[in-house]
Amino acid sequence: MHLAAVWLLRYSVVMCLLLHSLVLMAFCFHHAATTCSKRCYCSETENGGKTMRCSNLQLTEIPEDIPNDTRRVYLDFNLLSAVPTNAFTGLTHLVELDLSHNEISQLEPGAFRGLGSSLQFLDLSSNKLVNFNADAFEGLRARANLTNNPWLCDCNLQMALPRVDLEPASLTGIVCQTSDPEKIGVQGLAFLLEPDIDLCVVMKRTTDVAMLVVMFGWFTMVISYLVYYVRANQEDARRHLEYLKSLPSRQGKSEDSSTISTVV
Repeated sequence: MHLAAVWLLRYSVVMCLLLHSLVLMAFCFHHAATTCSKRCYCSETENGGKTMRCSNLQLTEIPEDIPNDTRRVYLDFNLLSAVPTNAFTGLTHLVELDLSHNEISQLEPGAFRGLGSSLQFLDLSSNKLVNFNADAFEGLRARANLTNNPWLCDCNLQMALPRVDLEPASLTGIVCQTSDPEKIGVQGLAFLLEPDIDLCVVMKRTTDVAMLVVMFGWFTMVISYLVYYVRANQEDARRHLEYLKSLPSRQGKSEDSSTISTVV
């Protein structure tokens, strides 16, 4: 009876310690997932979730420890130069993301992956975006501010715009600072508002010329083969004809020889 009581006591102590450890681990994980990122200021929103402000902190990279329950993130007025793939993965409650007034010149494919079902507003204004990468906006249906970027309007841009699901009004923020070809006359214009301009016309002409060159090359090869084939057949025919012409003379000589043999 005494041994059973001791065993039960030890078992209870072990279970209490195990339960305590599990509670402590859960608390630590929750704390890590909901603690504000370093140097940033977080506040609770009225309807739950956090607002994280990291404005004007000279950040060169996007923080990796953004709480999972964050609803609004302000990273404006920093020194960010790129948005890497999956930069905001796991932030399934994020409704607003401000990346304005940075040095961003590159949006990698899948930069905003995972935000398609929640994000409502994306601010990329006043950066250094030149080329429009449709793969960076995959799944996003948010309203975006794309103004004050040195956009290059070219055929790639024209082909990329139909591939994104951003609110159409967002794309009016793409104002052409440069263009390719240069003399097409879109500098200073919102590209989406100039539907009659075809920036792929040069590429289409280049493609047409390339196709003509390829067709001419194939045509030249076919003609060369036909000429070679005809000449080769003509040579064979001439040789065969000469052979046929030589047959009667040989046969005549054979008959003359037979006649002389008979007379003798």
